[in-house]
Amino acid sequence: MPDQTAYADGADAYRPRRSVLYMPSSNERALEKAKTLPVDALILDLEDAVAPDAKEAARENACAAAKSGEYGRRELTIRVNGLGSQWHDADLAAAAAAGPDAIVVPKVNSADEVRALVAAMEAAGAPEHTRLWAMVETPVAVLHAEEIARASRRLACLVLGTNDLYKELGATFAPGRAAISTSLQLALLAARAAGVAIVDGVFNDVKDTEGFLAEARQGRELGFDGKTLIHPGQVEPANEVFAPSEAQVDDARAVIAAFEQAQAEGRGVATLNGRLIENLHVDTAQKVIATAEAIAALR
Repeated sequence: MPDQTAYADGADAYRPRRSVLYMPSSNERALEKAKTLPVDALILDLEDAVAPDAKEAARENACAAAKSGEYGRRELTIRVNGLGSQWHDADLAAAAAAGPDAIVVPKVNSADEVRALVAAMEAAGAPEHTRLWAMVETPVAVLHAEEIARASRRLACLVLGTNDLYKELGATFAPGRAAISTSLQLALLAARAAGVAIVDGVFNDVKDTEGFLAEARQGRELGFDGKTLIHPGQVEPANEVFAPSEAQVDDARAVIAAFEQAQAEGRGVATLNGRLIENLHVDTAQKVIATAEAIAALR
């Protein structure tokens, strides 16, 4: 199995990806605005959001943005056109040479495709920090998600393409996402088994704030690290949903303190307000605090 830790994401392992915003790279005003948004990560899009006659200009814009150093602490990624498309090879080579934080590839369906993508990135001179994000958006990708997630130590994140999943399944959009719930959970299991991040799909109705919040909360409860977004107005709600609250951070500190006190007294477990505290609860508490600290470092 590839060593996932060899490409650890900086300050060890955790990097906030609460809000991951798609931005059309053909829109220079949008790219400029992105520099001011409180977003954790940006996907500079060369695919769906870009018309065929604007593909080359979008590629130039995205690569210039990746090289600019003007996006602060935001994680900057470029989504290339898919494997087999007429633009894919040129997109991937240019993006790799530009050295963004990651290259996002749509419709990755197998471990072999991951390995081929990584080989192409490295042949094009991608620096070590440039990771691969693989989009899971077809039934075959869901059924092979663990193999995809484990295929290369360069792969850092799975990105759910829920719109395409609905299309491929012939399913109907509905609140609660029952039609794709199995797909969401299988992808999550794969990501956690492989030790990579995973972000949820988009919510299409930018005017339905309550619907967005409900779906974001569902994603958080399931275990996603964050959500992909299609509008700047979704950024702050996503940041709030996927961040631990002040009360959760306080509780996490109390859990750790109670367990440390129990250990000092020679006990292997502790109690806190009637709750039994074991090692696994301490691990969860430490993750809550690490998440809060990583988010605070972005400000």
